[in-house]
Amino acid sequence: MKEQFIQKKILNYLEDNGHYCLKLAKTNKNGIPDIIAIKQNEVFFIEVKSEKGIVSELQKHRIDELKQNGIKTLVVRSLDELKSLLK
Repeated sequence: MKEQFIQKKILNYLEDNGHYCLKLAKTNKNGIPDIIAIKQNEVFFIEVKSEKGIVSELQKHRIDELKQNGIKTLVVRSLDELKSLLK
């Protein structure tokens, strides 16, 4: 399944469950994860990859930057994987 379809499923699920979500297409920082989700006092980023997709070195660097600043950041390949990580 293409990343864009996985992203759409994830966005729909999160918004149906009360999250305010933004799909980050172009930012001032290349490699930033695809989605930011906000609910109450929780904020987290999600990098979405297809089953065979590879996280680039720049994406790994951005994910590490976010985590070092105390921001939850996930890499997922399906909606089911996201659901299991959010439990």
